[in-house]
Amino acid sequence: MWHRSVEEQGFAIIPAVLEDKHVSRLVQGLASAGMRRGKPGARHALKHISLRPCPEFALFWHRAILVFLTTVALWFVLPPPSQSQNRSPFPQASAKSSYFSSDYVGSRTCATCHRQIYETYSQTDMGRSMSKADAAFLARISTSASLFDHRLNRHFETSASNGNLYQSEYETAQDGTEIFRNTQKIDWIVGSGANGFGAITRSGDYLFEAPLSFYSNLKAWALSPGYEFGDYGFSRPILPGCVACHSGRPQPVLEGNGRFREPPFLELAVGCENCHGPGATHIDTIRTNFSAQNARASIVNPAKLTPWLADNICMRCHQTGQARVLRPGKDYSDFRPGMALDEILGIFLVPLSRESPPQDDLLQHDLFMRLSRCYRGSGARLSCMSCHDPHLQPTKEKAPAYFREKCLSCHPEGSCPVPLRVRRQNNPPDNCIGCHMPKRDIKTISHSILTNHRIISDAKEPFPDEAFRMTTPELSDLVHLNAPPGKQKPPDPLTLLEAYRQTMSSHPEYREQYWSLARQLEPREPENISVLEALADLSLQKKSWEGATEAIRYLDLARNRGSTNPADFELLGRLLAATGEQPKAIDVLREGLRLIPYDAELYRLLAKSYQSQSNTREACEVLAHANRLFPQDSVIRDSTRACASAASSNSQP
Repeated sequence: MWHRSVEEQGFAIIPAVLEDKHVSRLVQGLASAGMRRGKPGARHALKHISLRPCPEFALFWHRAILVFLTTVALWFVLPPPSQSQNRSPFPQASAKSSYFSSDYVGSRTCATCHRQIYETYSQTDMGRSMSKADAAFLARISTSASLFDHRLNRHFETSASNGNLYQSEYETAQDGTEIFRNTQKIDWIVGSGANGFGAITRSGDYLFEAPLSFYSNLKAWALSPGYEFGDYGFSRPILPGCVACHSGRPQPVLEGNGRFREPPFLELAVGCENCHGPGATHIDTIRTNFSAQNARASIVNPAKLTPWLADNICMRCHQTGQARVLRPGKDYSDFRPGMALDEILGIFLVPLSRESPPQDDLLQHDLFMRLSRCYRGSGARLSCMSCHDPHLQPTKEKAPAYFREKCLSCHPEGSCPVPLRVRRQNNPPDNCIGCHMPKRDIKTISHSILTNHRIISDAKEPFPDEAFRMTTPELSDLVHLNAPPGKQKPPDPLTLLEAYRQTMSSHPEYREQYWSLARQLEPREPENISVLEALADLSLQKKSWEGATEAIRYLDLARNRGSTNPADFELLGRLLAATGEQPKAIDVLREGLRLIPYDAELYRLLAKSYQSQSNTREACEVLAHANRLFPQDSVIRDSTRACASAASSNSQP
């Protein structure tokens, strides 16, 4: 009776603004035409709906940008994140992370015999890539900060209390009263401080990024990378592809949308076994069958690998592309030092062009090194470890002299055309890397810099011809950046499909390849989630009733096959609602929230679906729960207030 009387009084519990701004015009057309099965008028209306080029998923562009920003948001330590959306098209290989394997012993165990190496490594950026937000960390930086963002009309604060770090987000009305306040305890810190520190908070089994990060250049807290583009609050999930590079042994659930196993981290910082592989066999050999030869053979020494395989260890985290794709059945934790990275993860790049060569140093370390004259002149023998000692990182003051010695191991003193007296007048003096490997601001991350690894002779040195001839006859439209030398065959079709999907978010011209490959794969892979998603996207291009029906069928199959992609549930819910199947839409959205409990859009859609069925009580309950999770969301907040006002009015005599 309560919800019926509310409807009779005309309360608009869920305003029209709850409609997603990014919803495709197809879905809007279906709804506005009152489309029902068998209604010719609705089908006719579809023919006149103008679609944007790719109504792929309901929030396709929003999610593509969100994922990219998520991958750069926690990059602060040297080992940077991957650019992948962490939505592998394949089921997980196992229920547990490979990092949980008993073959791992932890860096502290290694320190028993390798104490000096452990001590020096622990002071490197990689050795400090992640830490607890404890009293030791709080003593290193300013913990008190307050700032206001005009675009969001939002206040942010950091504070410390009883040895814990907290962040708050709140909004005030014109009279100064608080509209909402959300305060969260910070559990972990990401980054060594080379460029800054990011912050992670926890809610149950889920980990999220905090809205403020500490920037070393500013010596101050400011909005985390990407928050200048979106209003994420404390609900931006920590994705597997990011945390796999920032932590030693994390336990994210692949396709878990921020969900982690317990404990979330078996080892916080990047450690010994990330580069040397699991150490249990090595320790067992030393204890039971020791000899110098047996000891060396029982652990991976990157210095003894070929330069290519050694660099694959670094490339895993220091090289991005338009797409980073997990192989079928693989997880990020499946990589072992000594194997080709391509067995686990393929990295793909849009071919470079002379008209617009790459200018961004973000996560391009391996590619730029390979395009350098030093690398090409060495016959590919130059490697990361030619210049870097992973166990020892020189201080900022000692770095120029340290790396100068590395340069002089190949280049004679007299090879520099700049006179010695001139070089010595610089500060620091005679600094090779200052001229040939300059640090540059990162365009995509504020207040941050990275080193150009192309080892240029001068700032205007053009890219070599090899940069524009990196494709192969087997794969002519993408550069398979980490393909093993001499590999001729193209990547498997499912990997390539995902590579096209990721690439087309920034290069729409790859859409046709995406659709074409999906059609080819359908007979062989009729139940593969990524194939089904691509076919649903292709079906919507028909701009017809039949296309919408096909898209529903494909998305429903993807859901039944175990998809946990929020966009699948959002789009399927919209299409079902627009075609008059509201009860099924409600079931789909409820299932989506069971699998993805921190997706605000699913709550909005479910509330609206309940209201369309005159189930106002259920709609308000959904909104109330969503408001507790996403207090920064003004639409959900205003709708929750409307529910409260309606209930109050109804209770009056």
